[in-house]
Amino acid sequence: MRYTVYPRTLIFLLNDDDVLLIKRSPGARLFPGLYNGLGGHVERGEDVLSAARRELREESGLEVEHLMLRAVIHVDEAPHQPAAPGAIVFVFVGHTERCQVHPSGEGELVWVPVRRVGELEVVPDLVPLLRAVLDVSPDQGPLFLAG
Repeated sequence: MRYTVYPRTLIFLLNDDDVLLIKRSPGARLFPGLYNGLGGHVERGEDVLSAARRELREESGLEVEHLMLRAVIHVDEAPHQPAAPGAIVFVFVGHTERCQVHPSGEGELVWVPVRRVGELEVVPDLVPLLRAVLDVSPDQGPLFLAG
C-alpha cells in the first residue's frame, strides 16, 4: 500500500522583532484556540510557494513577494494506522514592513515579539520550530525534519 501525504504550508512572517501568529478559532478542526503560524493546504495544480503566498493573502491580507523556504517537515499523523495519510509541511519565513492585517474566519491575528512566543498557548513544537527556522542562514538551505 502506498503512503499518502497532503502538502501544506506554514508561514512565519516577521516585522522587526515580531512574528505574525494566528490564534485558531475555538471551532477549528486542527489546534482550536492555539497560536500557530499562518498557512494551509496546497491546492491541486498549485506550487508550494504560490500556495504560501495565497494562504498569507487569504488569512492576513498581506502580499509578500519574497518568502524563503526554511524547512520541510514530514508529519505522520497516525503512525499506527497504515492507511492514514500524513502531511508534508513546507515552512517559509518572510519579512514585511506592513503591520496592518485584515481579519479572516481562520482566527485572530496578532503580532508577537519572537522572544515571547513561548508565553502563549501554541501548537506543539512551534517554539523550537520557530527558533530553528529563524537560525537557518540564507545560504544553508532548508532543514528536513520529521514531526
